[in-house]
Amino acid sequence: METENHWIIGIIGLIESARLDLSDEKRLQADLAAVFTSAGIPFTREMVLSARDIPDFFIEDGTAIECKLRPAQKTAVYRQLQRYASHTEVTRIILATNLSMTLPATINGKPAYMASLSKGWL
Repeated sequence: METENHWIIGIIGLIESARLDLSDEKRLQADLAAVFTSAGIPFTREMVLSARDIPDFFIEDGTAIECKLRPAQKTAVYRQLQRYASHTEVTRIILATNLSMTLPATINGKPAYMASLSKGWL
């Protein structure tokens, strides 16, 4: 469990320390893919969990990473994360965002984390 916590803290730190293009989600996703590739983190872009549920990034251990930029609606984002967490393939969720919002510690029993996209620009 401690190794898992170090790993997830490392992923969040990697996201938060990067200066990513926040002008639109596609550019953000391209920049984040480059960050993961440079760090040697294997991932799948837009992993299809179902016709409706396609996280932006899926890491082999079951981590789903969703990118959201302002002015996304917080309730819609949360519902989307709930759907992702309902899939057995998903073991945890990271929301990478510049939205001012919080998440509960778990969503549908899966650990949920936030990565602030603004921190890389501070």
